[in-house]
Amino acid sequence: MKKIGLIKEGKIPADNRVALTPDQCKWVHKNRDDVQIIAQPSENRCFSDKEYKAAGVELREDLSDCDILLGIKEVPVNLLLPKKTYLFFSHTKKQQKSNQKLLQTVLEKNISLIDYECFEHEDGQRVIGFGFFAGVVGAHNAMMAYGNRTEKFKLDRVYKQKNLQELIHTYFGLKIPNVKIAVTGSGRVAHGILEIMNLMGITEVEPYDYLSKTFTYPIYTQLKGADLYENSISKKYNRQEFHEKPELYRCKFMPYIKQTDILLNGIYWDKNVPRLFEKDIVASNDFAIQTIADITDDAGGSVPINLGDQTIENPIYGVDKISFEKTNPYLNSSVDIMAVGNLPNELPRDASRYFGEQFIKYILEDLVTNGSPILDRATITKNGKLTPHFQYLSNFAAGKL
Repeated sequence: MKKIGLIKEGKIPADNRVALTPDQCKWVHKNRDDVQIIAQPSENRCFSDKEYKAAGVELREDLSDCDILLGIKEVPVNLLLPKKTYLFFSHTKKQQKSNQKLLQTVLEKNISLIDYECFEHEDGQRVIGFGFFAGVVGAHNAMMAYGNRTEKFKLDRVYKQKNLQELIHTYFGLKIPNVKIAVTGSGRVAHGILEIMNLMGITEVEPYDYLSKTFTYPIYTQLKGADLYENSISKKYNRQEFHEKPELYRCKFMPYIKQTDILLNGIYWDKNVPRLFEKDIVASNDFAIQTIADITDDAGGSVPINLGDQTIENPIYGVDKISFEKTNPYLNSSVDIMAVGNLPNELPRDASRYFGEQFIKYILEDLVTNGSPILDRATITKNGKLTPHFQYLSNFAAGKL
């Protein structure tokens, strides 16, 4: 019998998503006699303690007898239990300084850390995540910001709606003005963005037409890997080569900065991937972009004027085109940025249901039985040691970076 504990979120501000919903816990208990799920009481979850109790889930503070602990965001180091297996988004794989102490403590406490972000199929496609709902909320917020800037339409906040279905109803009768929107990426985030584009009645066009034609109605184009990057020498795009050696590539986004009103960024980025543009171009008359949603949210990353996170309550800020300092949004002298690290929290129940379904379908069986290559590739530490796949984090973990 494997005991799985649902931990309450300790990071502040607290995340309200869950790895498994009450109904999903009930299903697991009914269909597996080798798993018991226990939940820590929490006032912040989008599903209440009462709902978990009604689903037959035991509620208690002490999870020390659990084999596996499931969270969402980074666990504060003082709350980590030694010699346990944890699953959460650790945000350590890119050597993020803010979580260096977290990784060090995981190692010190002989913890096995499995990171949801690292669950990948053999071809590199993500297995599980909240990306779709990040795309939905991020695209909505960007359109809301553009409406506020231009005063041509008005959108309400996502978190005021009970669920995605109710959000969709707010689009009835919505008339978007003549606008050009560039969507980058092809993964779950991009799928969420495209859902909102289509629900709002915005028409998709091919990249060539986007750049060369004039339209009298709102349009968007989706820019995938081959549209955005090319090998600096061969001028071609090879997905495997790009992911293994992105430093060999250059970005082809520059023609779009002249033609785009709104940029919805859904591409993965790390320090070796070329940025979509560099800061200095923002002051140019060619830079037509007024609103940017950096939904994958890397400060100083693919969108170099992402100056860091805002909150769900206040998701938009301006960046001055000359000084690059943070300003109030909607100024003529600034570009509006939407950058929030926990966007799915605006639709937490929908997002949690989706996440839990994927977890049960692709992860649970291997997690409680004999493991799998997918699990191995997502295991950053095992019994307090970095696994072979993550040995590149050695200096980071040792405090040498």
